[in-house]
Amino acid sequence: MYASGVSTTPEPRRKPPARFRPLRQRFEVPPEPSGDPEQRRAPWDHPGDSRAHPVQTGFMLTVGVGLALLVYYVLTNVGGLVGWIVTAAFISLGLDPLVRWLESKGLPRPLAAGIVIVALVLVILGFILGVVPSIVEQAQQIAARGPDFVNDFMRSDLFRTLDERFDIASSVQHAADGLGQKITSDENFLGGIFGSVVNVSGVVVTSITGTLIVMALSLYFLFSLPTMKAWCYRLAPASRRARVQQLGERMTNGVGNYVMGQACVALINATVAFILMSIWGVPYATLLVLFVALLAFIPLVGGVLAGILVTIAASLGGWDTAIPYAVCYFAYLQLEAYVISPRIMARAVAVPGAVAVIAVAAGGALWSVLGALIAIPTAAAGLLLVREVFVPRQDTR
Repeated sequence: MYASGVSTTPEPRRKPPARFRPLRQRFEVPPEPSGDPEQRRAPWDHPGDSRAHPVQTGFMLTVGVGLALLVYYVLTNVGGLVGWIVTAAFISLGLDPLVRWLESKGLPRPLAAGIVIVALVLVILGFILGVVPSIVEQAQQIAARGPDFVNDFMRSDLFRTLDERFDIASSVQHAADGLGQKITSDENFLGGIFGSVVNVSGVVVTSITGTLIVMALSLYFLFSLPTMKAWCYRLAPASRRARVQQLGERMTNGVGNYVMGQACVALINATVAFILMSIWGVPYATLLVLFVALLAFIPLVGGVLAGILVTIAASLGGWDTAIPYAVCYFAYLQLEAYVISPRIMARAVAVPGAVAVIAVAAGGALWSVLGALIAIPTAAAGLLLVREVFVPRQDTR
């Protein structure tokens, strides 16, 4: 029997606590430590006399040289990957001014970056749907009329003059006969052609893979650019971190403004070129304006190359079309160089003309088109470091 005053109702069974998956820890920047940086310095961080430890100094120098050689070996063997990373960083820095402008309007960065990406995708889709069919049609027309172009050129006065002076026709005929004889007699020739086709297919696959990697990295860099920069700033000593952050922000903002400014200049250049081609009746204007827009991104020499390309294409319709177009377009290039580009680039980078020419030439020689594109903002960053760091340090000595 139960004692009086004691409840006989059994207690309800408690449900076991729900098991939630632990939240994934984000790779965030740790908080800034408090206190004086000099007090937080470890005993081994204080500079000492290297002559007191010659073995240690020699060992560290050897390790440093070995690491430098290792980095050089890695960079030379993964140059393609480095190029993809640099391209993605360049694109993300170019889109960052738009994201920062939307952030200044009160939008959070993920939403601002998403809006910029969606707008960019819509622009690309509009270009594909509106312009690409016309470009494909004109490219097919050029391929179909290719033999006619060759025959017209061989019957032209220019070719006759060149043939009389350099004997081009007999040289071409001799080369064609030699090629036919080599195809019929050399057993390894067709194998070499097949190997070339395989190599071209590999290049196409690599290009597609690189494009996808660049797109993915650009999206990631654009969303996480502030965190990435904060991590880079934390690698600097605490006593100089504020100065490093100031210079870093100026350099990255300059690169972003330069990319946006160069895009605006290229768009204006392509628009003017298309208007001039439409006025003077240059054939295949839609196809040519695509090359003009791409070449206009290359600083200094891109516009000149675009003008030469379109002038050669316009000469197919006659010199009465090519010469007026060339005069008008190269006159616009002077206006762009002295009026349009300086006003657009005023907030981006300030590089002397001689330094810009040398930087573009060196960048193009080292890294082709990508090197030429990043040459001017890289030179501007170097000049900023010289002016803000090296010169003041030299003045204090």
